[in-house]
Parts: sequence; C-alpha cells; structure tokens
Amino acid sequence: MRAYERLLKYVQIMTPGDENSETTPSSRCQFTLAKQLVEEMKELGIEDAKVDEKCYVYGSIPATRGYEDRTRIGFIAHMDTVSDFMEHPVRPAVHKNYDGGRLILGESGRVLDPEMFAHLPELKGRTLITSDGTTILGADDKAGVAEIMTLISRIQEERIPHGKISIAFTPDEEIGRGADAFDVQAFGAEYAYTVDGGAEGEIEYENFNACEAVFHIRGVNVHPGSAKNIMINAGAVACEIQSLLPERETPACTEGYEGFYHLIRMSGSCEKAELVYIVRDHDADKFEARIQTLLQLAEQINQKYGEGTAELQIREQYRNMAEKIKPCFHLIENAKKACRLAGVTPRIQPIRGGTDGARLSFMGLPCPNLGTGGYAFHGPYEHITAEGMDCVVDILLQIVEQYGIRRENGGKAE
Repeated sequence: MRAYERLLKYVQIMTPGDENSETTPSSRCQFTLAKQLVEEMKELGIEDAKVDEKCYVYGSIPATRGYEDRTRIGFIAHMDTVSDFMEHPVRPAVHKNYDGGRLILGESGRVLDPEMFAHLPELKGRTLITSDGTTILGADDKAGVAEIMTLISRIQEERIPHGKISIAFTPDEEIGRGADAFDVQAFGAEYAYTVDGGAEGEIEYENFNACEAVFHIRGVNVHPGSAKNIMINAGAVACEIQSLLPERETPACTEGYEGFYHLIRMSGSCEKAELVYIVRDHDADKFEARIQTLLQLAEQINQKYGEGTAELQIREQYRNMAEKIKPCFHLIENAKKACRLAGVTPRIQPIRGGTDGARLSFMGLPCPNLGTGGYAFHGPYEHITAEGMDCVVDILLQIVEQYGIRRENGGKAE
C-alpha cells in the first residue's frame, strides 16, 4: 500500500486537539486513530506496538541479527490536527494528473490557485490530494504518520538490514503539548526524526525560541458622565499596549530568521481586558530582549495608570533545538545524503514555528524535522501529492540504510 492510500484512510478520522482541555489527550477522538495504528503495526509485525493511557503510540522493530550495535534511530509523527475548519469529517479528493493550474475545491467556493501558491505548476502531472475545501486535509501530520507506517512495511518487505528502529505517534502537538508525556526512555532511540514538515527534501533543525505572553488589564469603570480623572478604560489600555510594540515586527512583516510579536487574541471591556501574544525569535539573546520589552511595557503602563493595571504572564513553550542538534550533526548529514540517494534535492531551512522534536531534543532525544511533501497546512487549501509522499518514504528508507551501514557516535563513525 502506498503512503497516500494510508493518508486517505487516516484523514477521515477526526482528531482535532482542544486547547481548552486540561486532559491528555485533549480530545478522546485521538484514541480512535491511535488504536487503529496499533492494530496496523501489529499486522506489520511490530509485536510490542501499544497505546498508553495518554494516547502515545509506541512500537519498535528489533535490530537485524548482527546489527545490534548500530545506532538506535527513531521516527515520530503526530496524530492530532488543528481544530480550525473541522466542523465535520474530512472528505479527501484525489486529482490524478493535475494540470498545475487553478483547481476548484468541491462546492466550497474556494479555488487552489497558482497566484496564491506559486509552487503549484511544479506539481503538474502528479496525483494531487486535497479536501473538498470545507475542511483542512489533515496531512499535518497524518501524512507523516502514513509515511512512517509505509516505511515499516517497506523495511519488512525488502528485508533491509538495520539497527533497532523506534516508532512513536503523539497526540496534541498542534496545541503545544505533544511532548508533555513522551517517554524518551521507553522509546529507546538514541536519535530520532520528526516527520512533520513541508515539501519533500526539507530538513529543519533550527526553530524559534517561543513563549506565550498574556497581558491581564484591570480598568476602573465608572459612569462616563463623572469619569474625569477616575476612569481607566481597560480596552483602551489594551489598544495602547499593542500600539507601543514595533509595528514591523509581526508575522506579516518578517521571514526567515526574523522574530516577531504576534497578537493572537484580544478581548475586553472598560472594566477588564486581555491580550494574548506568541513571541518568537531564533536568536536566544534577541528572544530574551523581546521578553524584556514586554516586561518594561507592563511596568510603563503601571507607572502611568497605577500599580496592578497590567499584569504580564509569560509561559515558555519551546527553545531552538539547534544547540542540541549541532553536536550530533550526523543527523543532518545523513538526512541530506538520504535525500540525494532518493533523487530529491535537500533543502535546509529554519522552522518559523516549532515541532515536538524541539522539545524532545531538550529532553535528551536529538530530533530534527523532515518534510512530509505537504503544503498550505492549517487551512482549507492544504494539499499534498502521492508522488511527494513516495519520495519521503524513500528518504526515510535511505536514512535507515545509512544508520545500518555504521554506528554514529557524537557525529563520528566508529
């Protein structure tokens, strides 16, 4: 079975994460896919496949006899999706021999257009997979799941010699909790790759340092007819805070390694208001400077309107995995070689976001990220090609072969 055929099955199982939930997994529906994957893994010969009480799926392929001393490598993908555009189950659509031009997405009124997505002509002649335009597709990251499952099948069918291979599928990555209950020791790998990126051939080992920053603003609400020198309008203070941040340091004005402040939600009235930001920067010093800017802004508001007007809460989300990957750079070199052997040009680029791998790297499991072959994630224009997914499976297979050739230790072949 090809990877895209697995994808078509998986995307029809709804698995949106719920950021308002305090449980793990955040939504019980994720267990449906998890249990199905365990059954399929066992059918593929993975005897220790299991799903734990937190909805983490684990399994492993024992080393080929005589290869027990090879590097223990792992592959990880996440089962959950974003909750946006998920009012009903996904209805995937397969467009064979795509012509590279405008494509009407069902009866949604949406059109996949090269004017919006300049790479589309490059996909001409491929089998393009989309939703019907009313939901996301869910290739983020069920494409990664499907590709890893297909990898397992290929390894078994082709009898490729290898060291121990560990597999894991996680819940709740999309709400930033994918690594919360990950059992690194039980996973049993020395190194791993998340398969959770964009186009085939992408290799990512640098991501943002990230935090969430929330301003809680307390106003003073009195009758407007007698408000002079008394009223403090919390909603207006919230607008003032936003206006004091650098206008050009937002996602809409930045790219590459450039960081930003992103206002993701605001609410309020005269009496109270709230601003929720995500703050990002690749450079650790610049990231810390951004946090200091917010702290100084809160102090400035309190000096102007009175102590307690603005309360700032900052929660670290993840850090740049580069510092954990660089000491074991064989992960990147072997991925690049695997791409070339699979006939794909490797493309190393920074992640303008984060992955489970970023947190896992700081939990003792160095874990860069690989592309899945997909595009336009998190929205109804999401798409992927069957051929791109085949290429990713070939890349993963070549990585397995690279680590089966010799043992890697601190980046040096033994």
